[in-house]
Amino acid sequence: MSFTVLPPRLPTIGPYALTTPCILAPMAGVTDRPFRQLCRQLGAGLTVSEMVTSDRNLWHTAKSKLRLDHRGEPEPRIVQIAGGDPEMLADAARGNVEHGAQIIDINMGCPAKKVCNKAAGSALLRDERLVGDILATVVSAVDVPVTLKIRTGWCENTRNGIRIARLAESLGIQALAVHGRTREQRYTGEAEYDTIAAIRQAIDIPVFANGDIDSPEKAYRVLQHTKADAVMIGRSAQGNPWLFREIVHYLQTGEHLAPPSADERLAVMQTHLSALYQHYGDYMGVRIARKHVGWYLQTLPEGQQARARFNALETPEQQRAFVHAFLSPICASM
Repeated sequence: MSFTVLPPRLPTIGPYALTTPCILAPMAGVTDRPFRQLCRQLGAGLTVSEMVTSDRNLWHTAKSKLRLDHRGEPEPRIVQIAGGDPEMLADAARGNVEHGAQIIDINMGCPAKKVCNKAAGSALLRDERLVGDILATVVSAVDVPVTLKIRTGWCENTRNGIRIARLAESLGIQALAVHGRTREQRYTGEAEYDTIAAIRQAIDIPVFANGDIDSPEKAYRVLQHTKADAVMIGRSAQGNPWLFREIVHYLQTGEHLAPPSADERLAVMQTHLSALYQHYGDYMGVRIARKHVGWYLQTLPEGQQARARFNALETPEQQRAFVHAFLSPICASM
């Protein structure tokens, strides 16, 4: 089993070639700059930013300013924008390029009610004419590649992913990520990959398969079934950024990479904490750290109890000390 034949080559988006066939999916409140940089270091060939609103009037908020900050990130820097108005999305695309984005991704996959109720995200899949207007307007607004993330459709009876994919390719979209669920499914049930395989057959631009890819074996099976150009990983990377390098190793060799040692887990968690404090400041960094450390801890012995104790801590020093005290005995026993 060798990745040299599955897929035969690493995909490109405009002038940018992915370094591995594993992509970190955009996740609001998760894929901030510290986490993106960490995942790139651990094997992700591309990392997509958190969703940025297309309403530039909201970009003055602290949250939006942080999402527009790409300092120190490796190329290519890809930013996802969300909205339902073609001209507003085009303006947002231009603004993000001004802030350093090298690829613009359009969100038509988010199932969240607060997004769909505003006729954005996966809600757009119900209106193919509007989809066409948005794609054409954004592509013509910027000189950088534009990509698109979709679901297989709005619901079981309107699984129109193939039509949307063909439309996207015809209007200049340069890569397409497909989550193997409808919007109606949200994240319930199991992702299906037949539609992704059909989309891969229908278009020539790179296709990235997304949904329930949580192990090297699953990544291999999905690539084999869909013939997609890469896998896109979201929730499975939370607390497990090592998954990217494990998938890459398995695809290249057919063998499993040894899991990270306790010493490496400790080092990565401490590095991640420092990056969060630097990016957000101590007050917000401590609060953002709670969910990330919670994901790290949930797979460890007594992790749930440790998570509760960690969430009560109020300073960076307390959090660093707790992580060291919790993991050091594990390191010593190995």
